[in-house]
Formats: sequence, structure tokens, C-alpha cells
Amino acid sequence: MIIAMLLVLGSLAVGLFSMIKGGEFNKKYGNKLMRLRVTLQGVALGLFVLAVLTQNSD
Repeated sequence: MIIAMLLVLGSLAVGLFSMIKGGEFNKKYGNKLMRLRVTLQGVALGLFVLAVLTQNSD
């Protein structure tokens, strides 16, 4: 779960910096980076839910 959250943070940072800088990289990869971030957030959330559901409730 920590790895998934770090990947979300990384994709967010790259997306933000490319958006601020602009240029050809942002035009080419901006939308793909946003989709990647949303997908990784879904994975992180799914892992969190899985961890909560499989937690021992003793």
C-alpha cells in the first residue's frame, strides 16, 4: 500500500511540474499522467479497503 501511495505521489509531482512548465512534454503526456494518477489512486484505495477487510478484529 505504501508503494502504491508513493507511486501516486510521484505521478502527481511529475504531472504538476510538467503542467507548470508546459511545452511539448505536457501536451504529449499531461492527460496520460492524469489517468495514471487516478488509476494508481484507485489501486491504493483498493489495497486500503482490502487491508481493512482482512484485518483481524480480535
